[in-house]
Amino acid sequence: MKKIPFVTRERLEEICKEYPTPFHIYDEAGIRATARAVNEAFAWNPGFKEYFAVKATPTPGILKILKEEGCGADCSSLTELLLSERCGITGTDVMFSSNETPAEEYVKAAELGAIINLDDITHIDFLEQTIGYIPETICCRYNPGGVYQLGESNEGFQVMDNPGDAKYGMTRAQLFEAFRTLKAKGAKRFGIHAFLASNTISNDYYPALAGQLFELAVELERETGADICFINLSGGVGVDYRPEQPKNDIYAIGAGVREQFERVLTPAGMGDVAIFTEMGRFMLAPHGHLVTRAIHEKHIYKEYIGVDACAANLMRPAIYGAYHHITVMGKEDAPCDHRYDVVGSLCENCDKFAVDRMLPEIERGDLLVIHDTGAHGFSMGYNYNGRLRSAELLLQEDGGVELMRRAETVEDYFATLVW
Repeated sequence: MKKIPFVTRERLEEICKEYPTPFHIYDEAGIRATARAVNEAFAWNPGFKEYFAVKATPTPGILKILKEEGCGADCSSLTELLLSERCGITGTDVMFSSNETPAEEYVKAAELGAIINLDDITHIDFLEQTIGYIPETICCRYNPGGVYQLGESNEGFQVMDNPGDAKYGMTRAQLFEAFRTLKAKGAKRFGIHAFLASNTISNDYYPALAGQLFELAVELERETGADICFINLSGGVGVDYRPEQPKNDIYAIGAGVREQFERVLTPAGMGDVAIFTEMGRFMLAPHGHLVTRAIHEKHIYKEYIGVDACAANLMRPAIYGAYHHITVMGKEDAPCDHRYDVVGSLCENCDKFAVDRMLPEIERGDLLVIHDTGAHGFSMGYNYNGRLRSAELLLQEDGGVELMRRAETVEDYFATLVW
């Protein structure tokens, strides 16, 4: 199987005349199609809402597109709350899921009317002391402990496949105590949130998680008297970073969650519970490319291709050993008969987009597309070695290109310095 870029070499060369490489470019048509598929797959649940994980792609142009498609925003910091507010996403269209939360962040979340998702039982008193009350609608994050394994992951491990070793969420006993305490303090509408695994390539993950949370919700409502109004399945639905991996079928996933819903919640008289999701990676990753140009070649103990992007533009390969497919534009049908490390310019040996990757022969000046960078790509960028963050572009549905974020300049880098 092949991964095909959503933009042609000819179009990229035109774009490069105005916006030099490296840059991230996003596919508006693809983003909208995925958002519509997600909404359709869960249309059986009248209260369904996708809360896009802002951390994945904190770009106003992206958030506005998703807002138009009916999505909310999952925020985890003050800046993400402010970004969502500026994009017109407020009130219960915002889910605030944070941990080790500074007081001012709870203040802002309450000001926006966001649904606050408490990560720890001690945050009940902290929240009440901070904002002066307990909101009538509140959510709690659950950590079941143990080890969770289902399906495969791009990195060879799952970031949250060992909940018992994760810093997030409450134990089962704490969750029951938290609901009783919150109810006594005036909370009226409750939600449950849990996240067990990252980038699962399995249509069974969401249904399995849903089954666990639905059974927990029935027990919680019966034992605490809390009115559980929504259950947030969070993220974890992955994408096929490797060409040989299967694609997740969001319609099969939605049907699997519905089967669990009708098995557990409907017979318990809880058929009005809303389902929420926060699928940053699934929503955006396939719809972003990092475009870079080969500028050097090196022949020592291995064959290296040096590009003008680096880990400051996409750090997942450097920190996770994550695989991102690479297309050499114009050579899509050429034989992959050259073994390369494709590397950036940072003074770190882990600054490699590919190691021992079989690719067509690459010449200086060739454009390379690094696939699936639409989520956790630009957003994880940094300025090590004084490298500057690149531009973000939108390939519009009509084929035009919109600048969504300009490239940083040296003056931007110097702006916060005190001389």
